[in-house]
Amino acid sequence: MPEPKGELDTIEPHAAAPLPREAEIRAAQDLLFFAYRDFTNAADVLLGEIGLGRAHHRALHFIGRNPGMAVGDLLNILRITKQSLARVLNALVEQGYVAQTQGRADRRQRLLSLTETGQALERRLYDRQRERLFSAYRDAGATAVDGFRRVMRGIMDETARAYMDHGDAAWPKTR
Repeated sequence: MPEPKGELDTIEPHAAAPLPREAEIRAAQDLLFFAYRDFTNAADVLLGEIGLGRAHHRALHFIGRNPGMAVGDLLNILRITKQSLARVLNALVEQGYVAQTQGRADRRQRLLSLTETGQALERRLYDRQRERLFSAYRDAGATAVDGFRRVMRGIMDETARAYMDHGDAAWPKTR
């Protein structure tokens, strides 16, 4: 059966890489979905035990990577509504994982940091996912890891790539 024509057939291939077929793109999509499911499940079990979910995990991750970040910066990274973030942050603050302080220049601003308990939880979550990534990286080898990074960067938008290149320094500030 012939492969259906789609927009991929009109894209010019990169000089060093052949043009992917529709079936390869569908398979890549499946791979991303299954990898995400299994990668997040490594942390989901622990999160479920303490009544938290993936949104809490994402907040813990980025607050841990950017201590003292403004709530607005976290909103920009996570791209969720203020209402959703408020629910997540309230739970994390109430359970003692996140501390909020007033901004230095603007006292209306809330700056976020992990408490010692929050740092310990974030580390436990990281350790669970690190094992899965470490094993996959080891099995794939350096060339495949480089290719994986290139593909992931190609999927990200420009602001995410800038964040990855420069960390918190690249993200638009609300501090």
